Amino acid sequence: MSNSRIPGKNFLFVPGPTNLPDRVVRAMAVPSEDHRSPIFPDLVKPLFPALKKVFKTETGAAFIFPASGTGGWEAAITNTLSPGDKVIAQRFGQFSHLWIDLCQRIGLDVIKQEREWGTGNDPELIEETLKADKNHEIKAVLATHNETATGVTSDIAAVRKAIDAAKHPALLFVDGVSSVGSLPFEMDAWGVDVIVSGSQKGFMLPAGLALLGVSEKALKAGETAQMRRAYFEFKDMLNANKQGYFPYTPALPLLYGLKESLSILFEEGLDQVYKRHHHLAEGVRAAVAAWGLKPCAKEPKWNSDTVTAIVVPEGFDAAKVIEIAYKRYNLALGAGLSEVAGKVFRIGHLGDLNELMVLGAVAGAEMAMLDVGIPVTAGSGVAAAQAVYRANPLLTV
Repeated sequence: MSNSRIPGKNFLFVPGPTNLPDRVVRAMAVPSEDHRSPIFPDLVKPLFPALKKVFKTETGAAFIFPASGTGGWEAAITNTLSPGDKVIAQRFGQFSHLWIDLCQRIGLDVIKQEREWGTGNDPELIEETLKADKNHEIKAVLATHNETATGVTSDIAAVRKAIDAAKHPALLFVDGVSSVGSLPFEMDAWGVDVIVSGSQKGFMLPAGLALLGVSEKALKAGETAQMRRAYFEFKDMLNANKQGYFPYTPALPLLYGLKESLSILFEEGLDQVYKRHHHLAEGVRAAVAAWGLKPCAKEPKWNSDTVTAIVVPEGFDAAKVIEIAYKRYNLALGAGLSEVAGKVFRIGHLGDLNELMVLGAVAGAEMAMLDVGIPVTAGSGVAAAQAVYRANPLLTV
């Protein structure tokens, strides 16, 4: 085959950035405008209550920073903690690892608790550690809701119960970059103090916005926090946002895109969004079982509804599957990262997706595996996913 461009649309099935709805693309096609104009607040002010609706918080504050999710992590930490503060963070994937790394770089004392990759947060270990902290030196627990590298979702409500059972005042920070807008999330009900998300996954936007929900308790902690910050200062944001502006030049097209993506989420209904993601994920998991393969998630309770990491058989290189899928079938699959590099490939099933789109990804992954010699039965995964989708249709006719 020649190296000429493959006709048709690239099938983007990495777990973020996700597909952009046409409505969002059109909404972002705007000319430059004065972000200090008297009508600019008409765009900005409604975004914050809409975000709070997605985060499911009545009392928390919403923030929009022109940054990636990593910038959101830094904003959360620097506005609430002081150099040398102790925090608990469990490491069970590349993104929980990166959060730990960021904390260490900016001067926190991280109590790093190793967990097997393919599992998630261990509330019992958190509770035990907090109970032993008689002087309340631990200031926060950092929990990754959805570990994108391994396709694992953790029970955040259980983490909060562990903190409460220990009768400990630690803040609860949650990485929801690949969960919010796709998986059920309850900031107030789960007692989350800071939720960090990003625009490029469930919000169906390009990367570039860090979206945060911050509790009153976390804002109060900011009054004594000694971390240095400037760009990520909560107070500057709150003061400017109150009037419908930002303390510096905002990412204007992304704000218009966010307005449209929020409308799309609410038109479908958040509960239906969560149901759709579970439905699509069940089809992918059925395909994996039909191939005779296993997900990276060690037990069904860990299964993520936004991404499935698929373990290739011993002796095969998952990176080769990804390469063939891209070069031959115009299908972008997620790579294995760090400890699972070469061992897994990932199918992202979040954002603006339906059943037929997912079936295309399943078919492409199946062909790529056959091309590299992995002994799967042609058509088995597609048939298994079809059976799931036909048995439990999202829409009835």
